[in-house]
Amino acid sequence: MLLLPSAAEGQGTAITHALTSASAVCQVEPVGRWFEAFVKRRNRNASTSFQELEDKKELSEESEDEELQLEEFPMLKTLDPKDWKNQDHYAVLGLGHVRYKATQRQIKAAHKTMVLKHHPDKRKAAGEPIKEGDNDYFTCITKAYEMLSDPVKRRAFNSVDPTFDNSVPSKSEAKENFFQVFSPVFERNSRWSNKKNVPKLGDMNSSFEDVDAFYSFWYNFDSWREFSYLDEEEKEKAECRDERKWIEKQNRATRAQRKKEEMNRIRTLVDNAYSCDPRIKKFKEEGKAKKEAEKRAKAEARRKEQEAKEKQRQAELEAVRLAKEKEEEEVRQQALLAKKEKEIQKKAIKKERQKLRNSCKNWNHFSDNEADRVKMMEEVEKLCDRLELASLQCLNEILASSTREVGKAALEKQIEEVNELMRKEKEEADARMRQASKNAEKSTGRSGSGSKNWSEDDLQLLIKAVNLFPAGTNSRSLHRFHPLDNRRAETSRTGFENIPGKYSGKMGKDRGSRSWQDEEGLHEAIQGARGDGESQESCSGAGAECQQSQEVTRAGGLGLCALL
Repeated sequence: MLLLPSAAEGQGTAITHALTSASAVCQVEPVGRWFEAFVKRRNRNASTSFQELEDKKELSEESEDEELQLEEFPMLKTLDPKDWKNQDHYAVLGLGHVRYKATQRQIKAAHKTMVLKHHPDKRKAAGEPIKEGDNDYFTCITKAYEMLSDPVKRRAFNSVDPTFDNSVPSKSEAKENFFQVFSPVFERNSRWSNKKNVPKLGDMNSSFEDVDAFYSFWYNFDSWREFSYLDEEEKEKAECRDERKWIEKQNRATRAQRKKEEMNRIRTLVDNAYSCDPRIKKFKEEGKAKKEAEKRAKAEARRKEQEAKEKQRQAELEAVRLAKEKEEEEVRQQALLAKKEKEIQKKAIKKERQKLRNSCKNWNHFSDNEADRVKMMEEVEKLCDRLELASLQCLNEILASSTREVGKAALEKQIEEVNELMRKEKEEADARMRQASKNAEKSTGRSGSGSKNWSEDDLQLLIKAVNLFPAGTNSRSLHRFHPLDNRRAETSRTGFENIPGKYSGKMGKDRGSRSWQDEEGLHEAIQGARGDGESQESCSGAGAECQQSQEVTRAGGLGLCALL
């Protein structure tokens, strides 16, 4: 099917002959100016041709030209052609009511009208007086058209439009009616913007984004306004190149200064508007309230977090406390059980010991000799001290269920085992003491003190002193003194007052500082410590010249030194 373009207005479409052939599908590619129109439509996303748009634009401009009414400038005939630079070119052409919005077609039409009306030939034919040369006011019309028909010169004149209001409202003027004061000011200053679609001031209901975009645009305002029209010197009038350069330099400096003043004026306008804008105050209050709300929310969240941590900590402490109490209770119960078991074992041991004593007593300690019975009693007491519960029970069972000879043999066997064990322990202790003395001798020899080596008797006395005052008892401490020094030796908590017999009286009663009364008392105390029957010698004199007394004093001192 072939589609025909629609007829123009006032015309019709007629078909001269019918299309009898069948329709066929074929590809059509635009070429020439039609192809150019197609590309333009596609790029512009337009459904009509570019030429049609241009025609409509021209028609609209022609209609505007037809409707344009020129205003007669009453002061036109009084203008001085020599002072053409200070005249209002738009008013001269009758475009004072349109001014910078006038199109080139309107300017051309206005100039044509003014020429037809005020041309010197027309006026001369009408009988009006005409000034000679360029002194006639018609020269002002020519200059006005010359300035406005040139885009560069027109831009320069528009920048210094004498009817433009450069005033900036103060802060006090916009206190009550901000939008009524500042909205027209921003509207008329928007003509200087290089960018199109200048944002509007808006109203009280404008969003924060719109207000922020508005002030961002004006704080970064890009103005095309320039002040070359106000140049005081014209470089065309210069007589040489150097003078032209100087004039250009002066003009550039003046333009830069005026441009700077213009940008300061715009900045002052924006600052005053920003400081008086009630929306900014509202946004600041909202922002402050939002920050306070966020701050309170953070504080509340932090408080809740701290409370949760505190609760968790308290729960952990409570759990630890309960676990500790449970553990302590378990330990206490175990201690009670251990104490009960220990008491039971202690009672059982005490019972078995008493049973052992009674069994030996019933057998008359397996001897008819008094001395042997006493010795057997000592051995039995030694068994009671050394044997464990199981050994005591086993021994008591043997004594209770066997004859005297079997019981005696079992008892003697047990006594031999205990004595052998004690002998081994004694030998181990002696070996440790000898090793300690050797180490002491080595350390003393390295230090160069040259002290005298201990003899076997000294070591035996030292062993006796350690056995007499075991480690961990209150009477272990003693101040050190030189073994060959015959002066009184100061002692502290020696425990010699607990030695039975006459040796207990040889110590002073002062708890802060106990001292030996004389060398004889020291000798007797040491002899008491050695009271195992091995050394029955005594020193007959109390003088310091007695060799045996000096030896005993030295050995006793060594023994006492070991107690430290």
